[in-house]
Amino acid sequence: MVVRLDQVGLRYGPSGEDEVLRGISLAVPQGGFRWLQGPSGAGKSSLLRLLYLEARPSRGRLSVLNTDIPIAETRLGRGMLARLRRRIGVVFQDFRLLPHLTAFENVALPLRIAGRPEGQVRADVQEILAWVGLGRRRDAHPQELSGGEQQRIAIARAVVHRPALLLADEPTGNLDDAQAERLMQLLREMNRLGTTVIVATHNAALVRRHPGPGLFLDGGRLVGDEADGYHEPE
Repeated sequence: MVVRLDQVGLRYGPSGEDEVLRGISLAVPQGGFRWLQGPSGAGKSSLLRLLYLEARPSRGRLSVLNTDIPIAETRLGRGMLARLRRRIGVVFQDFRLLPHLTAFENVALPLRIAGRPEGQVRADVQEILAWVGLGRRRDAHPQELSGGEQQRIAIARAVVHRPALLLADEPTGNLDDAQAERLMQLLREMNRLGTTVIVATHNAALVRRHPGPGLFLDGGRLVGDEADGYHEPE
């Protein structure tokens, strides 16, 4: 399993504070797709933080990309953490683009960190920028881009290195319907090619148009799931 949680809990403050995630157990296989849904404050972003290793579980067992992640009190080697993160793509709600870098340089960053040849970097970045419709904005800085354009740059950066696991937190929040559909085509194509994809969203209409298994959080607990006609790869 690419993602496995067994009775995982998460709290951010002192041990006396309430958990924001409580007893979460789930498994997502390689090539799986999951919608992550629930009301505001249900714990969706917190669950994604665990999966992209920005947070560590307070209890329970967590495995990401076939690697056991120890609980918060246990030291995690920086080398292992860096290797895992290079295999994970993340689309953040707040974009997290670096303001001093151009759109091209923001998207190229994960490829350069991975040590890809510069010729391959240029080709891959140009291709994905064209795909998200921003090839002509390659030299613009984030502050020169609209919210929707920044969102598309963040998406391009998350997928350019073809991650094994892709996590998206409200990726269509700043996109119009046509752009949202284009994004879903990209996510589905990546999923078809073997990337495991988890998408947190409030967009019920988008889920209806692209049915798939759902993880439903409420009050920090996983309350149900449904396949709704989507089949995992063999």
